Amino acid sequence: MPGPRITHIALHLVDIDACIDFYQQCCGMRIVHSRTAGEQRIVWMAEPGRENDFIFVLMNGGQNIELPDADYRHFGFALESRAAVDTMAELGRQRGCLVWPPRDEGFPVGYYCGLRDPNGNFVEFSYGQPLGPGAEQFEDFK
Repeated sequence: MPGPRITHIALHLVDIDACIDFYQQCCGMRIVHSRTAGEQRIVWMAEPGRENDFIFVLMNGGQNIELPDADYRHFGFALESRAAVDTMAELGRQRGCLVWPPRDEGFPVGYYCGLRDPNGNFVEFSYGQPLGPGAEQFEDFK
């Protein structure tokens, strides 16, 4: 019998609209469900094609978090190239939310940068990990 499988992460946010914008513009996610329950607004976001696989649940009414720059807890998104990581870092600079400039830490960490979402969560964008786009080149990694 298969074990548990992760399906979502729920975030309780101060500014849900700012976070929706961030995850749409920076992560390519889109709203797949939205509802209100009294004062509670709940929005489900997913990458195109992954609506039934993994979502972020965004809810208003939370508190912002303040992680120190050296705290590496994060949400990880794979990109298709090093150039895409550089582009994301530039977008982060323009938005004033770049936390980790691009760096290469070799296999299996790869080349990555990090942005801070409007709620304070860190979001990593990477290339060269044995996960996501390009992972097929790491068939021997188990």
